[in-house]
Amino acid sequence: MLTIFLFVASFIFAQSTQDASTLHETAKTFLRQGDYENAVLVLNKALQMQPNDLQITKDLLFANYLKRDFAKALEIGKPLVDREDADVQSFQMLGLAYKALAEDKEAEKLYKRGLKKFPNEGILYSEYGDMIATREPDNAMKLWETGIQFDPNHSSNYYFTAKQYAQKGEVVWSILYAEMFLNMESFTGRSTEMKNLLLEQYKKFFISGITNANAAAKKSAQFTAAVADVLNKQQGQVSLGITPESLTVIRTRFILDWYDKHGEKFPFKLFEHQKQLLQEGMFEAYNYWLFGPAANLKNYQTWQQYHQEDLNSFLGFIRSKVFKVPEGQQYRTL
Repeated sequence: MLTIFLFVASFIFAQSTQDASTLHETAKTFLRQGDYENAVLVLNKALQMQPNDLQITKDLLFANYLKRDFAKALEIGKPLVDREDADVQSFQMLGLAYKALAEDKEAEKLYKRGLKKFPNEGILYSEYGDMIATREPDNAMKLWETGIQFDPNHSSNYYFTAKQYAQKGEVVWSILYAEMFLNMESFTGRSTEMKNLLLEQYKKFFISGITNANAAAKKSAQFTAAVADVLNKQQGQVSLGITPESLTVIRTRFILDWYDKHGEKFPFKLFEHQKQLLQEGMFEAYNYWLFGPAANLKNYQTWQQYHQEDLNSFLGFIRSKVFKVPEGQQYRTL
């Protein structure tokens, strides 16, 4: 009799789990469709079946956030981050709800707590920095740079630092971080913004004649000075303007000169990536992809008509290969 009872109990539990899983998948479909009301409805039913399921609880928090029921999101999120199995997304999503309600003090406490538990998670540095950027820009920069140091493959910290360095006039680092971001996050709305910024920063560099001749002895400053020095040797290529054509020449010569003089001392993933594209005959397509739409959309479309095969080869390449930055190449320090 006991055996039959255990079998039935196990069957009921398995059926409940399966039903909760099915409801969860249905809810995720509603989320993807933007039907947040139905997503919340179905997730609540799933959570009744599996009240301790972390993923269902996180999705319910997020669905309420997207539904703009921020108070409910807080109600779900506060006990969620107290759980032993709370993950970085739990802290991230609760932070979004706090920010939506302008509860910055509570959000700051949350991010500090989250970073104590997850010190290597770039998303927490990026969102914490974004929250305080207006009132504490220097501290925001420290957070983003720390995020790059500990999690060099999270794209958002490069996005924020590229924009902030552009505002501060630190053109070299704005150029480097903008392009690194574009290789990590290539096909989003933010990538269009970064392409425009990257072109603007190259123009500023060559118009201003930026140098770093008096850089300090720190390795980070030496790296920055070396980049500026090699770029400045290409001033003669800009007499007819900063265009995708001239930038392709400038950047080709930069890579050749860099690996002749500095490549061994300063290994850098972005330059290794450029070198590989150059060796594989994709560098022109890469440069047109980066700068063409921002420089002149009509001219880019004309170029594309005659180079579609080259562009397709390049796009296939970057979609199939992850741009991954190794540790120990973070030369920018604050």
